[in-house]
Amino acid sequence: MDNSNRTVIVTGFEPFGEHTVNASWVAVQELKKLGLGSNVDLHVYEVPVEYQKVQSLVPSLWKQYHPRLVVHVGVSGMATTVTLEKCGRNHGYKGLDNSSFCPDSQCCIVGGPDCINSVIDMESVCKRVTASGLGVAVSVSKDAGRYLCDFTYYTSLYLSHGRSAFVHVPPLGKPYSGEDLGRALQAIIREMLELLDQAEEKIHCQQHIH
Repeated sequence: MDNSNRTVIVTGFEPFGEHTVNASWVAVQELKKLGLGSNVDLHVYEVPVEYQKVQSLVPSLWKQYHPRLVVHVGVSGMATTVTLEKCGRNHGYKGLDNSSFCPDSQCCIVGGPDCINSVIDMESVCKRVTASGLGVAVSVSKDAGRYLCDFTYYTSLYLSHGRSAFVHVPPLGKPYSGEDLGRALQAIIREMLELLDQAEEKIHCQQHIH
């Protein structure tokens, strides 16, 4: 496999609203310290909580790196577990961003499908990480919340034909530390890469059979 296919991009978000320290960016910085192993080229980015900036940043990351996988991480004030989001949604964006802007269309991609699922089986990732005894609770969701998290996820899913993931983390100390969240992200992303590898091996084998 060529090196470009071992590139992984992980993003967190800047502070917004009551989240004066955004747990997602803290978790991503902890992940960067841990790494994903010597064979994975990990790049991390802090994403502005602004619709228009997301619309330019996310495509530029895909274009610049041609990554194997992009994982977006966001904070949810309601979350008590690390939550794997199965899909992104196109419509219903009414909340104002950090620049007090909201898209007139209230959607990500005009004419795009209502919902795009990740190609990664989040239930499998959840089961495998839970079985590993990490000490951090992991769950699965199919509603990323119709704010910048969902907006970013849908944009990435649309561009990558589903080769993206989104992980919601709780605020720091509720109950996990930044280090805990970093370890959880490392375990989750390793499982995601393993599943992608297995899926490609399967396709490769089927091509040889025919």
